[in-house]
Amino acid sequence: MTAFINHFLFEFRAGVRNKTQLLMNYLLPLGFYAMMGFVMVEINPGFLDVLLPAMIIFAVLASTLLGIPDPLVNARENGVFRSYKINGIPAFNILAIPILTTMLHLVIIALIISAMAGSVFSAPLPTNWLNFVLVFLVTAFASAGLSVLIGVASRSSRITVLWSQAIFLPSMLIGGLMMPYSALPEGTQLISRIFPSTHMMNAFGSLAMGTSAEFDAWASLGILFIGGVLAIGLAWYLFSWDSASGSRRGHPLMGFLALLPYIIGAFLL
Repeated sequence: MTAFINHFLFEFRAGVRNKTQLLMNYLLPLGFYAMMGFVMVEINPGFLDVLLPAMIIFAVLASTLLGIPDPLVNARENGVFRSYKINGIPAFNILAIPILTTMLHLVIIALIISAMAGSVFSAPLPTNWLNFVLVFLVTAFASAGLSVLIGVASRSSRITVLWSQAIFLPSMLIGGLMMPYSALPEGTQLISRIFPSTHMMNAFGSLAMGTSAEFDAWASLGILFIGGVLAIGLAWYLFSWDSASGSRRGHPLMGFLALLPYIIGAFLL
């Protein structure tokens, strides 16, 4: 337990000292938040109503999808995981540490965003803070789990960028952050429900912000949680200590199974 805590604290401090991690965890979310708060609201005043949940979701996606996979691949390629194995560190700890440290960074950035929303931008605040915290934690957990799976299943850093952007960019365009779900064509709505961000916005809006749900908000929360658990389970199953050893228990394409809750939900909701 002491080794786990020391590992956790080391990785958490690295998230502040490492320039790339600092950019993904703090500078990029806060910079984008300031731009959207000062610029986007002037262009589209209606965006103010969703500024808080949209920017928290952006921070979650940036910190996880853009920040977690690449260090996992680099550590595996550079033999760091082999040294962990020699010293008896379980594979699950290696996966749990980036999830927990990133979620802690996200708690800090969410507090900053929430504090600025009302005082700086006069944006609406949550009507139910307890649900707001619950949705935030499930959101961060689901996205972090998916990001760890990408890092485990990818063979190189270039592949992590491909898979991360395949989720990140559509989430920004049709995931409810920049454009309301209700404004999308019917066919695009079906596609958007495959992406976690759509369920994140739906859950935040209905359960925390007091707006009407586009579809069952509790179902969205359940899909996110199941998706996170499934992604972490698959990441643990597919984990490899060394790319050259060929000891992976399953094919990397098994990672697509993590999308099953979202695909099923897209047709049922």
